[in-house]
Amino acid sequence: MTLTVTGSINIDHVIRLPQFPRPGETLTGRDYRIVPGGKGANQAVAAARAGAVTQLVACVGDDAMAKDLVAGFAADGINTSAIDAVAGVNTGVALIQVSDAGENTIALAAGANAELIPERLERHASALHCRQLLLQLEIPLETNLAAAQIAKAQGATVVLNPAPAQTLPDTLLAMVDMITPNETEAERLTGVAVNDEAGAAAAARVLHDRGIAIVIITLGARGVWLSEAGHGRRIPGFAVQAVDTTAAGDTFNGALVAALQQGQALEPAVRFAQAAAAISVTRPGAQTSVPFRAEIEALLEQH
Repeated sequence: MTLTVTGSINIDHVIRLPQFPRPGETLTGRDYRIVPGGKGANQAVAAARAGAVTQLVACVGDDAMAKDLVAGFAADGINTSAIDAVAGVNTGVALIQVSDAGENTIALAAGANAELIPERLERHASALHCRQLLLQLEIPLETNLAAAQIAKAQGATVVLNPAPAQTLPDTLLAMVDMITPNETEAERLTGVAVNDEAGAAAAARVLHDRGIAIVIITLGARGVWLSEAGHGRRIPGFAVQAVDTTAAGDTFNGALVAALQQGQALEPAVRFAQAAAAISVTRPGAQTSVPFRAEIEALLEQH
């Protein structure tokens, strides 16, 4: 059965800088690019390239790039039948600064992503009759809640990547089977600082207490904290030279769910996802950095 991603599509405007400018400071950048992005779209691309049967439920605007974006998703093998083109609005936009250290800052304008409301979602209810539903937080919260309710009623596994960080209602968390925050997002959800393994374990316990069976906290270069039913362990990552961390988390999430769809056990699926994310940070851009399954498997064989 299908993995359905319900989420955002953005046009990313990316510029590289020596370091991030201070307030009021102007810096000269380089390597300006316009590339496809958006957390939902990034994760769908990552899943499809990792071998998952994938559908994307999302919205684009009526701007010049919208059709090319959708065509690109189709070229990656994603079912695009539930992507709506909304008249009178622009596709979502992300303004991304990438420092020479490989870190990034991102400013978003929702655009058509704000038009993915529950009433529009209901037109694509058949897409939510899926094996897995992957959600993020760049679309209206009530749409995520509606999507989780529909998919859960059909027996789907609901996976939530709670990014960008925000406070979430228990009604949504109660329907989540697996959650994948980074350290900042975990702290926002739980009130527990995730500075070390003890903090990760404590934050995971809070999320378990809110009804979530599997908690995966990404720890950057330190790997991930994987906690099932209260039993946690750190899984080390891969040592690589980071060029651009944009979409690393999205790549991890898409590859993780793809590996699970293909029958991998949880810990090997996490390793597969870590390998995909490690490859992505060695390349610039969002979807332009996402690896294919053969590349991921090659890195795993090297280790």
